[in-house]
Order: sequence, then structure tokens, then C-alpha cells
Amino acid sequence: MSRSYSPPFELDRHLQNLHVFSSVAQAKSIAHAAQDIFKAASAVTRSVIALERSLGVSLFERKRRGMLLTAHGTAVLVRAHRIEEEIQLAAEEFLRSKPRNSAVSRSSIQNLLLNGRRLQLLIHVADLHNISSAAAHLNMTQAGASMALSRMEAALGEFLFQRRMQGMVPTEAAEHLVMHARRVFAELRHLAADISAISGTVTGSVIIGTTPLGRTNFFTTAIETTISKYPHVRVTTVENLYEQLITSLRSGDIDIVFGVLRPKNLCQGLIIEPLFKDKLSVLVRADHPLTRRGRLQISDLLSEKWIIPRPNALARPQIEQAFQSLGLPPPTPSVETGDLSILGPLLRTSDMLAVTSPLQFVFELQSKIVAELPVELSNTERDVGLIVREGAMLSPAAMAVIESVRSQLP
Repeated sequence: MSRSYSPPFELDRHLQNLHVFSSVAQAKSIAHAAQDIFKAASAVTRSVIALERSLGVSLFERKRRGMLLTAHGTAVLVRAHRIEEEIQLAAEEFLRSKPRNSAVSRSSIQNLLLNGRRLQLLIHVADLHNISSAAAHLNMTQAGASMALSRMEAALGEFLFQRRMQGMVPTEAAEHLVMHARRVFAELRHLAADISAISGTVTGSVIIGTTPLGRTNFFTTAIETTISKYPHVRVTTVENLYEQLITSLRSGDIDIVFGVLRPKNLCQGLIIEPLFKDKLSVLVRADHPLTRRGRLQISDLLSEKWIIPRPNALARPQIEQAFQSLGLPPPTPSVETGDLSILGPLLRTSDMLAVTSPLQFVFELQSKIVAELPVELSNTERDVGLIVREGAMLSPAAMAVIESVRSQLP
């Protein structure tokens, strides 16, 4: 499934207009901006008007001393500059792989990327590995999409996709372009929210990635608090493996990731905020025979059937080390999963023991459907918190979610 996002107000069609708007804001004059970007003054005027109509606000006050930004214009200019920076970075990265005598220039690449339709096509082909499927998503004919892609490749002087059995696979250069394209659309997605915030209304979409521990009562309460306070905010959650969530966070497809934090050396380019500590426990169904026994030791449980996380899960080595520190072999799993839709029913209906976080079963523990065995798993504490991309400018809606999460802390 495509992860790409179509910005509101069809702003993906107005990247060139944003560039023109930025030039006018800098020059404070239609005429001077027209000279700077080699366009007719009438074309510059049309671009500014088209952008204002799309956003539904005035971006400039037309004064004798020039074009002065309104409050809305100032907010839009911040995002416009960030979009231009992403496109400049994309051009610079692309040129690094080209020979010095290449006919492709930075300005030609930047002009090529100031087209939301082309960027959307790149993203969809990279996601779907199929030109016809990408064309369908964009309401284009396959021939039209193929021609557009061929023109991009010709302008850039190299192929962007390798045609293989598994479909169209992006080259390394294309992957970099796609990442920056996604970040451009993330900026566009936040633009409407920035404008609404000026009038005191917090609105817009927030996309949050959650690991299994992120899908807890703590986090859902924070979402409920946000929606109650700001009814025009729309929250979308993405459930996936941590590595895939972080990839989407880096590209701007996701605004925030909530879950177990990794070591700082694995978080380059990210900002992590620890919120609280969690500890693994051994859970069973409430009427399990072990709940009626007296004092228990970990060694008493080795012969039981176990549900433990997958081998590549962060908690797996912690569990193994907890047993090894007692001179015991790690339990042999009957089931390896971190999926709550599987773990929950197995825990409630079988005699298996699950090593997991009690935070994921708050309701079941309070309702006495599930019980926690009185055994200690040493050194299984881990930090739970928020992760955002370094350098990201989060929307007011995203900041509202973060504040709600922080407000849940004791």
C-alpha cells in the first residue's frame, strides 16, 4: 500500500507558486521578484493569487512601499523556506554522485523538483513498484505516467528505477529524491494547520507511529484528551515494526513515534524524550493454577509453555539475560509474538505464560481477567517515550498531542 500523502487544497500542484511567493516576500515587490526569477510580472501575480485562493487567506498587504507579509503570509513563508531547503538538499545529494563535468546543474534539478505531480509520481512508483498502479493513484494514463518518468530521467541524466522481476526498484539516487519528496509533502501537510493556528484554532492531521507498547491505555488517554480539547484535530496511528516506523519518521510520513526507546547511538538524527520506565513481567490468565500456589521462583516455571517476543524484538535479549543472571536457561517459547491481537486471546484462554509489559494489559489486570505472577525478572526495565525527527517543525496539532502525552505523566 502506498504511504504517500496528498496534501490539502491540492498544494502539491502549487510548489512552483510557493517558490514565486517566497521570491516576492524577499523582494517585497512583484516587479523585482519577476526580474529575480526571470518571469513576467503578470505570471508572478497569477501565481500569488492562485496560492492565496488555494489557502483561502491573504498572504500580502499591497502597500505603496511594497508587498508586506500578513501574519498568514509569514507562517506560509516559514514552510516555503523549509520546502526550498529540502529541494536544495535533494539537488545537492543528487549532484554528488554525478561527474564534475555533468551537464545537469543544481538549478535544473531544483526546477524539476518544484512540481508536486512529478514528486507524487516518484513516491508512488517507489512504493508500488509498478507504473500502471502509480498512474491509477494519480488519475493518469499509464502512457502519461511513463512519459513523465522518462522525461524526468532524461533531464536528470540517469535512470531512477531498475526494471526487475519484482517490479520497478528505485536506484539509490531515486531513494534519496523520494525521501526529500516525502519531507516536502510533510511540510505541505502542516501548512493548513499553521494557518488555522493564527486564528486560535488547532486543526490538521497528526500521524503517529506506535510500537506494541505504544498502544497502551496511557497513549489512548492522551489521544482522547487531545480530541476533546481540539475537536478539529485528526489523529492517524500507524502500527508497524520499530525500524519501519523510524524510516517513515525520517521521511516525514510520520510525525511522532511512541514506544520503547532504543540506545542513543541508534538514534542519530532523532530527538528522543523519555517519559516513563516500564518493566517486563510474567502474566497468566487469572484462574491459572500457578496463581493459587504460594511463593514462586523463576526456576519453578521452566517447564511451563511460554509466549515470548520474537527473536529480533528489543525485549528478547533482556528476557534471556534475566534468566541467565540466575544461572537458568532461557525459556523455550511455544509461541513467539508481540502482536496483542494474538497474545491477548492466548493469554486469556490457555495455560501459557507470557513475558510482556503489564501496561499492555491494564484493563485485563484491573478486571481480574489476567494476573501477574509474583516473580522478578531483573534488568528488564526500559524507557518508553516520544521520538521526533531532528529539524522537524511539528504542526500545532502534533504539539497538542505531545502536550497531552506529557500531561499523563505522574
